[in-house]
Amino acid sequence: MAIPNSEGSHIRPTPPSPFTIHASFAEKSVWIQLISLTLGLGLYVVVAGSMLRGGTDVLIAYMPVFVVAVLFIVAVNVVGHIAVAIASRPNGPDERDRLIGWRAESNCSWILGAGVIAAIGGMIAGVGEVWVAHLLLLSLFVAEVVKDIIQLVYYRRGMSL
Repeated sequence: MAIPNSEGSHIRPTPPSPFTIHASFAEKSVWIQLISLTLGLGLYVVVAGSMLRGGTDVLIAYMPVFVVAVLFIVAVNVVGHIAVAIASRPNGPDERDRLIGWRAESNCSWILGAGVIAAIGGMIAGVGEVWVAHLLLLSLFVAEVVKDIIQLVYYRRGMSL
């Protein structure tokens, strides 16, 4: 259907792009967080894994790699949120956003708890501090990624799961 413009000629509206994400700012934020965590800590796991295989058993040696991973995560989050805020008008979280966040957190908090208990067990068993620290980091990473995935499922399919 052609639409007349102010000059009297007819123009056709541009069809929506298949690449446009029709999502709230909060849902786009979850996507950004998931991508940044997966990339940042995924790269950390690759580098730290090679360090572990190489026999590095001093925790302080992992600190520069961890700092770079955290700075990368923060940078991706900042750039991603700025891009989304420019592309679409950010709106504050509504009741649905808060409920999705609470429910996702509730559904995956056991992962972090299990990792902490396993780390305490490792400390009791005399496992090295490098392994305990990485177990804690892994449990935090997995809990956050699962939380983000659950949130995205709730946004797309509803909370009837």
